[in-house]
Amino acid sequence: MNSVLLDTNYLIKALIPNSTEAEQIGAWVEEKIDLITSSIFWYEFLCGPVDERAVEVMEMILQGRIIPFTADQAREAVRLFNSTGRKRSLRVDSMIAAAAILSNAALATDNYRDFSLFEELGLTLV
Repeated sequence: MNSVLLDTNYLIKALIPNSTEAEQIGAWVEEKIDLITSSIFWYEFLCGPVDERAVEVMEMILQGRIIPFTADQAREAVRLFNSTGRKRSLRVDSMIAAAAILSNAALATDNYRDFSLFEELGLTLV
């Protein structure tokens, strides 16, 4: 595993000292695994509630590795959305899964139930 795409819940929970997410992110940093996030997650994170210090901490961890949502990701998201039954509730999840797949990154999330649908389509969860 070369990189991990962090879900919004990972970004938020990493700010809680001694949380599982904070410890896991610390381990990935030590292992020199690139931690990235999607601009979709970054938007959700910034919506808060977070203060400026929390944003600074996450910016240090991510080191600018916030990937934009691209046309290629949109096409992949449509493939995933169509392949999983076109459920309205999976629209954004399809976009997120596409971002991870096309970035060759594993997805770190606490929302395994929704994202597990995409594993057989190429998504790796951690």
